[in-house]
Amino acid sequence: MAVSIALFDSKPYDKDFFDLANASGEFDIRYYPVRLGPDTLSLARGAQVVCAFVNDDLSAPVLEGLSALGVGLVALRCAGFNNVDLQSAYGKMHVVRVPAYSPHAVAEHAVSLLLALNRKAHKAFNRTREGNFTLNGLLGFDLHGKKAGIVGTGRIGRITAEILRGFGMEVLVSDPFPDTAWAEKFGLRYAELDELYSQTRVISLHCPLSPESRHMVNAQSIAKMKDGVILINTGRGALVDSRALIEGLKSGKIGGAGLDVYEEEDKYFFEDFSHSGIADDVLARLLTFPNVLVTAHQAFFTQEAMEAIAKTTLENIGLFLSGAQVPNEICYQCSSGDCARKSGGKCF
Repeated sequence: MAVSIALFDSKPYDKDFFDLANASGEFDIRYYPVRLGPDTLSLARGAQVVCAFVNDDLSAPVLEGLSALGVGLVALRCAGFNNVDLQSAYGKMHVVRVPAYSPHAVAEHAVSLLLALNRKAHKAFNRTREGNFTLNGLLGFDLHGKKAGIVGTGRIGRITAEILRGFGMEVLVSDPFPDTAWAEKFGLRYAELDELYSQTRVISLHCPLSPESRHMVNAQSIAKMKDGVILINTGRGALVDSRALIEGLKSGKIGGAGLDVYEEEDKYFFEDFSHSGIADDVLARLLTFPNVLVTAHQAFFTQEAMEAIAKTTLENIGLFLSGAQVPNEICYQCSSGDCARKSGGKCF
């Protein structure tokens, strides 16, 4: 009998890519367009595995409910897991993820936001569509020779840094675990956050969300930044205090913001509100700024990334059900999968 998987927050493209990856029919995938939460977890009845995405609710009550239904594995089809209560999962079920699908996809999207903001491509597009071919208000600046700051030098942050270095930018990077050999190879320099904030014209966030990094961009850190700085966030929405960002935009301290994530995005992103409007005053205010570009968590959304997500997710599930070690299992102790690889054992 095929393994039963309840896949929540399903979109048509999820079904397309997962059906392709499941061409052998090894898995019985039940697609649910609703998000996983206390009111929908009953849909997982009879499933051995729940497949969840970034905005699904994997809080303690939901995990306890899934455990009661006999679900033994939560397979995240994403890298981030800040929506999972790992402490509650411990001893009840295992949690696996897709730590790297296409870091190039996210890095390239971050750079595309920077380029569009700097050269006002979004404004120029709207103008020429209306027959307006003037250049007033479209002035940008050369990236070449300017300083950029990359916060977080995981896979995505590294690729972003290398791309900007290729533009001829001087790149400062910051990470609690510096890789100086990599930095030296590409002509980059590790710096403390205060120096990075104060010295760079462009800042791009690529770090995970944790209690320490939550609202790392706030009124105090914005005050340290150069006037007119361009801020890019393709990491996690809550890395940025949105209200402080609005104040920075109003004062001109922030010259532009490219946001693929938003701290309250779970209420809006991946859904269509074009006919009902946006009740979130902060998000609505951000959308009014001509120097703010908001994309709906689409940085990952490339052909290559979607293929990798579906393939890796099903591989994770297959390995787990076979009793084999899953390298992508998240550990309750260290909130990563590294310990399993280092110790040669399972996280639980």
